[in-house]
Amino acid sequence: METILSIRNLDKKYGKVHAVNNLSFDIQKGNVYGILGPNGSGKSTTLGIILNVVNKTSGNFSWFDGAISTHEALKKVGAIIERPNFYPYMSATQNLQLICKIKGVSYDKIEEKLKIVNLYDRRNSKFKTYSLGMKQRLAIASALLNDPEILILDEPTNGLDPQGIHEIRQIIKGIAKNGTTILLASHLLDEVEKVCSHVVVIRKGIKLYSGRVDEMTASNGYFELQANDTKTLVQLLEKHASIETIKEENGVLIASLASELSSTEINKYLFDNGVLLSHLVKRKPSLEQQFLDLTNNQ
Repeated sequence: METILSIRNLDKKYGKVHAVNNLSFDIQKGNVYGILGPNGSGKSTTLGIILNVVNKTSGNFSWFDGAISTHEALKKVGAIIERPNFYPYMSATQNLQLICKIKGVSYDKIEEKLKIVNLYDRRNSKFKTYSLGMKQRLAIASALLNDPEILILDEPTNGLDPQGIHEIRQIIKGIAKNGTTILLASHLLDEVEKVCSHVVVIRKGIKLYSGRVDEMTASNGYFELQANDTKTLVQLLEKHASIETIKEENGVLIASLASELSSTEINKYLFDNGVLLSHLVKRKPSLEQQFLDLTNNQ
């Protein structure tokens, strides 16, 4: 699989502030990547470095397997890393025509891109009449004009109402389905879980996790259990090879699994050893729980 972007040991310091700390990860073609972290974790700085608008302190990054220079590579990149900045008294079409001139792109792309972001019906409306969500969608259309191989978005749904958030997320999914690689920075777990196939979790500039979103939540899960004889229940759970840890929360035992084990199997094991359960539920940790565990343990 082609590597669109490779980052190795990237560092950025602002005086005593270590904004990006020895960061390494790869972006493979055709996936949707989320850089996830709290505000101030170094997400925007990382995007600024790879787009040549922020100077790195040390480390390296290369585009498209290092086959071309960063200057040439950025012609294949579409990016929105700041709030949309268009001429308020010009229409959407006129604003995009201006960007086409700057990028050296044919006007015939405009209609297609406006349809992708659901703004074709409002193409002749002045930019100043647009809602915040529409402005953000027009910015995405402008970033798509050069048919980029990768689209980079910094907090694409920031400040939008629920309807605006939903529209942007649907557009991102649609763009990804057509084969465009996407890299977005977000502090919203919900966004990454719903939109991204891969995630890089960073905190204070340090990478805590990099991989598939579904693998981040792919633990063996845990059981919630209750019985009249809690003492015997705990003793039996401690003896079972598949049980990793046991803790009590509000009168319910939480037994984390070291290996796969079904509810039927644990129920039979306990019943055969004289324990009748009054409560048994198997659960998987959410991305939110995994994220909190990651960031709290660092």
